[in-house]
Amino acid sequence: MEKRLILRGLLCGALAGLLAFAFARIFAEPQIDKAIAFEEGRGEAQLALDAAAGLAVPPEEGAVFTRAVQADVGLGIGIVALAIALGGLYAVAFSLAYGRVGATRARALALYLALGGFLTVYFVPFLKYPASPPAVGDDETIEQRGILYLSMVLASVALGILAVWFGRWLRTRHSTWTATLLAGAAFLVAVAVLIAVLPSFGSLSVGSPETETPGPLLDPGGNIVYEAFPADVLYFFRLYSVGAQVILWGALGLAFGPLAARLLEPAAGRARAGVPAAQADPVAGSAS
Repeated sequence: MEKRLILRGLLCGALAGLLAFAFARIFAEPQIDKAIAFEEGRGEAQLALDAAAGLAVPPEEGAVFTRAVQADVGLGIGIVALAIALGGLYAVAFSLAYGRVGATRARALALYLALGGFLTVYFVPFLKYPASPPAVGDDETIEQRGILYLSMVLASVALGILAVWFGRWLRTRHSTWTATLLAGAAFLVAVAVLIAVLPSFGSLSVGSPETETPGPLLDPGGNIVYEAFPADVLYFFRLYSVGAQVILWGALGLAFGPLAARLLEPAAGRARAGVPAAQADPVAGSAS
């Protein structure tokens, strides 16, 4: 049974990944192009300033892959591969939760789990370490930011699991509504503490002295040679990043729920109708 659920999770993950890739390709990639154009233009302006100051100018390095390959093949493979992996983990979590969190039906549980995955795996870490396009972020902090982001994801998932356990424990003493509100409030407080404790890498305001977003490039006389990173590019890139994740997790939950329900819940209905299980569920029949 678990293998069949995982197979469905992998298939639904692939579908969700394709939908998220289509959204990201249409909406997010143009923002990446603008960020790369800014990075290249600022680099050329910096080289011109260095040359005028008599500094050595490093040779230009060619890109290993063209932008077309990165935007189509690279982005597509990356998103779909990640979505398939998430689909497998999602199916494992579903199999562990089903029947252990009350009398929740398969479709409802699939949606709850997708919402929880979106919040804990992506959105909560995003609040602390939001996605950034090229040219945003100090190259020297990439490794540190990656480690902290992964730590934030693991801590967020752990807090989500604890919140579910805490809510179940509260249900033995309070109504379901009260237990849900208290568990949710405890999760929010824990997340707020986590966000406050972990180190930051600058504010989100463009041009702030504390931000890693490039400000205006100045010449020795203090004149602006190149403008600061466009605030609208950063805003829309992050907005579309959230949108792609909403599509990924939403499609995963909506697609997986009916497949899991057909496998787990309608056995009695098939028996009454006299329909063999393999005919009613082709995926189950081929996996068995």
